[in-house]
Amino acid sequence: MGSANAWRDEDDWPIPRARTTRYFLHSNGKANSARGDGSLSIQRAQSETPDRYIYDPDNPAPTIGGQVLGYVPGGPRDQRPVEARQDVLVYSTAPLEQDTEVTGPISLELYASSSAVDTDFTGKLVDVAPDGFAQNLTDGILRARYRDSKEVPIFMTPGQVYKFTIDLWSTSNVFRKGHILRLEVASSNFPRFDRNINTGEDQATARKSVPATNIIYHDAAHPSALLLPIVPPE
Repeated sequence: MGSANAWRDEDDWPIPRARTTRYFLHSNGKANSARGDGSLSIQRAQSETPDRYIYDPDNPAPTIGGQVLGYVPGGPRDQRPVEARQDVLVYSTAPLEQDTEVTGPISLELYASSSAVDTDFTGKLVDVAPDGFAQNLTDGILRARYRDSKEVPIFMTPGQVYKFTIDLWSTSNVFRKGHILRLEVASSNFPRFDRNINTGEDQATARKSVPATNIIYHDAAHPSALLLPIVPPE
C-alpha cells in the first residue's frame, strides 16, 4: 500500500532484510489528542513527564474503519474524529524526508500503570497525508490481566508500572515522503473490541463499571516504543 501500490513476491516471512526499528514515544505529558505534544522518534527518551488519560467504559473511543465485518463501515477511514478525544494519546513523527517502507509484524511496547486492577491498552498505526487525512493501517489490543499469560489472568496492583507488549498485527505500507507516521494509544476501540469495565469482574454478569486513570511512561527507565519493520530501499 501507499506510494508503491504493487504486489511483490517474497521467499520468507517476516522479510529477512527488514530491520526492526524502535520509534520511541515522547511528550511533555500532554499527548492527549492530535492537538497535544506527543511525538515519535528513533531517539530514546531520557527524562519526560508521563501521559495520562481517563478511560470511561461508558464513553469508549469508537471504532472507525479497520478490520470489521458489518457492524461499522470497515477499511481505511479518516481517524481524525477519534484523535480529537482527550482519552486518545497521539504520537507523530516529523514529516518524512523520504519514502519509508514498513512491511511485517508491528508491535508496541508500553510501560503503563492504572488506577484499576484491570483495563485495556490499544495501539493503532496511522499514515497521515499532507492534507491531514489520517488513514488507519493496523491495530491491536491487550487486556492487562492477560499481559503475562492468556490462560492465567493476573490483576494489576493499582499505581504499579508494568510493561505491556501489544501485537498490532502486520502491514505492508510505503509512507510517502512528506507523510507522517503516527501512533494512537488508548484503552478502547469499540465495538471492534469489547469494552473493559475496569473492575476485574466477569464482563457477562457484572452490573457496574468504573473509570480508570491510565498513565503511559516514556523515559530512560521506561522506554515505551513502537517497533516497526523498516525495509531498506533496494
